[in-house]
Amino acid sequence: MFFLARYCKLLEENSFRGRTADFFYMLLFGASVLTSIVLIGGMIPYVSESFAKIIFLSNSLTFMMVYVWSKQNPFIHMSFLGLFTFTAAYLPWVLLGFSVLVGASAWVDLLGMIAGHAYYFLEDVYPRMTGRRPLRTPSFIKALFADDPVVVARPANVRFAAPPAEEIHQD
Repeated sequence: MFFLARYCKLLEENSFRGRTADFFYMLLFGASVLTSIVLIGGMIPYVSESFAKIIFLSNSLTFMMVYVWSKQNPFIHMSFLGLFTFTAAYLPWVLLGFSVLVGASAWVDLLGMIAGHAYYFLEDVYPRMTGRRPLRTPSFIKALFADDPVVVARPANVRFAAPPAEEIHQD
C-alpha cells in the first residue's frame, strides 16, 4: 500500500501533471498487459502452475508504477532500509531481490516489471527512435477527464500581519 500511495502520487504530480487522462490510460494499459500475460501464461504447460497462484494483479500494477517512475527518474539517490544506497534506476531490482529474500513469489514483481517496461518503451523510447507514438491516449478517454492546465495561485497583494510589539527590535 505504501508503494501504491507513494509512487502513484509521484507519477501524478511529476510525469503526469495536468494529464489525468494519460495517467488513467497508463493504468488501463498496465492492467490489460498484466491480464493478457496471466491469461496467456495460464495456457503454457510448465508456466501455468506459477500463474495459477497469482490471484490479485494489484501488486503487479503497483510494481509497474514503481518501474515507470524509476525509469523516468533514474538519477535520484535512494536508500533501502538504511543499509545501502543506490540510484532509482535500480529500485525495481532491489525490491525484487527483497521479495525473493523474504520468500514471496518473484512472478508478481516480474510481471509488473514486464508491463512497466512495455509502457516505458512504447511511451518514451520508441517515440524518440521513430517519431511515432503508439500509446497516444484515445480521444474518448480524454473526453472523460478535464485536462485543464494546473495553475498555482500566487496572490500579489498578500500582506502579513505585523509582529507583536514586544518582538520588534529597534536598533
